[in-house]
Amino acid sequence: MEHNAPWWKNALIYQIYPRSFQDSDGDGVGDLNGIVQRLDYLADLGVDAIWLCPVYRSPQDDNGYDISDYCDIDPVFGTLADMERLIREAGQRGIRIIMDLVLNHSSDEHPWFIEAKKSRENPYHGFYIWRDGVPDAPPNDMKACFGGSAWTWVPELRQYYFHQFSVKQPDLNWDNSAVRQQIYGAINFWIKKGVGGFRLDVIDQIAKEPDLKITNNGPRLHEFIQELSRETFQKGDLITVGEAWGADIDRAKLYSKPDGSEFSMVFQFEHMMLDQEPGKEKWDFCPLPFVKLKKCLEKWQKELHGCGWNSLFWDNHDLPRIVSRWGNDREYRVESAKMLATVLHGMEGTPYVYQGEELGMTNVRFDSIEQYQDIEIRNMYRERLEKGYAEKDIMESIYAKGRDNARTPMQWDDTENAGFTTGAPWLGVNPNYTEINARSQLQDENSVFHYYKKLIHLRKENSIFVDGDFTLLLPEDENIFAYVREYEGRKLLVAANFTDKEVECPLLKEWGVPADEDGAAKSRDNGVKLLIHNYNNLPSQQKLRPYEAMIWEKAETGTEI
Repeated sequence: MEHNAPWWKNALIYQIYPRSFQDSDGDGVGDLNGIVQRLDYLADLGVDAIWLCPVYRSPQDDNGYDISDYCDIDPVFGTLADMERLIREAGQRGIRIIMDLVLNHSSDEHPWFIEAKKSRENPYHGFYIWRDGVPDAPPNDMKACFGGSAWTWVPELRQYYFHQFSVKQPDLNWDNSAVRQQIYGAINFWIKKGVGGFRLDVIDQIAKEPDLKITNNGPRLHEFIQELSRETFQKGDLITVGEAWGADIDRAKLYSKPDGSEFSMVFQFEHMMLDQEPGKEKWDFCPLPFVKLKKCLEKWQKELHGCGWNSLFWDNHDLPRIVSRWGNDREYRVESAKMLATVLHGMEGTPYVYQGEELGMTNVRFDSIEQYQDIEIRNMYRERLEKGYAEKDIMESIYAKGRDNARTPMQWDDTENAGFTTGAPWLGVNPNYTEINARSQLQDENSVFHYYKKLIHLRKENSIFVDGDFTLLLPEDENIFAYVREYEGRKLLVAANFTDKEVECPLLKEWGVPADEDGAAKSRDNGVKLLIHNYNNLPSQQKLRPYEAMIWEKAETGTEI
């Protein structure tokens, strides 16, 4: 690894959605003490830091992304003392806690907004974005991400307030320095508590200009972020992750400059939006354009090398389960879950594992809209019914892209409610928990869990994953994702079949992987060594089986491929 490289470049980040991870008190909702109960499991996996979705005090209109007190814990998750215990107990296992910061908006139940609504002269009125108007004629036609107008009328003030998300999530006015100082105070509160870093929710939207219909990448964005970093993050050895749906390469280089003036790394979504019909909503999906996926990831790998840093992820709390989305969650669930992990963890950047991903957890297909809890799903269902969409088609969109796919409770064992709770779970457990659960996988050396554990260990033991150059191979191939990592005379080949059929793969022969008399590749001779493989036996030299993936090492740079 490079000299004095930051700890987070070689770290494994594990994302927890607290209400769905582990319930300790039987109320059906996961909590902080539940996470403490599972820290040994996370340490065994190889986790270095936990990204904790919001646990601040909140009315839970958007599952905690609507904060009413930045310096307290919501009772549904526990107490401030429970949070301090989690930080302490995790630290004893070498695990840091990353808090999820929601700085674009607050809850409408935050004391700031309650005061802001009292009068135009109230000092807190300027903490939010207001425009004069008349009822039923909002300032412009901007739409909120969760549906409906982005403007809500307040009769007693005869003004509209702006909200990019729920009506209960008014946007904060970052042009007001008093807002910024209050935010910095809250962040420094948590730094003093010992947290290891922060993930910044939709941070590229804080400098919006609603009169100009600008939400992402407003003119003062980087000015605001650099001030934020100076006033808070640079006071400790922290990891900071900027979620930026609107990031391009040039902006990402600013977000993740090695000088630490903004963030440690950027969380961008270009690759995760490729199976959405261009110009349409995420619910209008299309087959994954595989060649585009490879070239997209290649671009981010090459362009940020040496001047920025990538977050590597397939899953999070806003996305469907990757094994259902781009893998095969039926006959090849185990193989495709391992393949997707191999491709991702072989790249440069900090890898993220979302809870249950290491088990190959899948999307869920609830029978009725009533079984879904997500505000975005419910709003979309209502709006599309009104527009005349068939209910069957709406449900298929939810099955494929709905956020509750990622939010069903963690599948710990095959007991009732998957060992998540002794009560009634806040969201239904995926019925396949009897087959897919942590207890059974811990006992099976060939499980998805053990593969992730091996892959995580492999990364930590080999600096080539952190520092190596990236070269995409077979860029136009419709089936195989292959690339080379190269550093200080070492070379790694990552080769993966992204399909459910056997495909020709001449790369192994070209790379000098020897074969026995029957044509099966073998890991010896010729300085070529197999590091990890998601099947138990090696393939024929010229073919990769369905979702087969492997990483080979060549000790010294030989003939170029």
